[in-house]
Amino acid sequence: MDTKDIQNLIDFIAQSGLDEVSIETNELKLNVKRYGQTPVSSAQPLAQPVLQQPAPAAPQAVSTPAPTPAPKAEANNYLTIKSPMIGTFYRSAGPDSPSFVEIGDEVKPGKTVCIIEAMKLFNEIESEVAGRIVKVLVENATPVEYDQPLFLVEPI
Repeated sequence: MDTKDIQNLIDFIAQSGLDEVSIETNELKLNVKRYGQTPVSSAQPLAQPVLQQPAPAAPQAVSTPAPTPAPKAEANNYLTIKSPMIGTFYRSAGPDSPSFVEIGDEVKPGKTVCIIEAMKLFNEIESEVAGRIVKVLVENATPVEYDQPLFLVEPI
């Protein structure tokens, strides 16, 4: 399984609503869990195939805060740049690097606006719209969901 297959699996899980997926082959064991459970994901090579009996899962109550909707006036006047995947949102390439975009910056299609880390892969997210950044909707180094709004952009 290569990184593209893993990324496709993450995208599938994001769209399917599944909470947990486990895949095991001769070379790889992959566990992916949603909703911030620890560990979020793990992939490890196997020295030998391991046979495990699944233990009965105890029901767990998952408490997730309700997303705060953007005011309707903003939603009507602005375009939204959304997350194409589940992962961790970063505004810059590193702790000492400047943010890719700031409020007031102009963006056009293809300009990198942030990075989303998924399974130790850092994915540059590019704008698909043209305009001026008016609001950053996510705090740096926080988890994001598939299709979650990241930036509000005023069309130019």
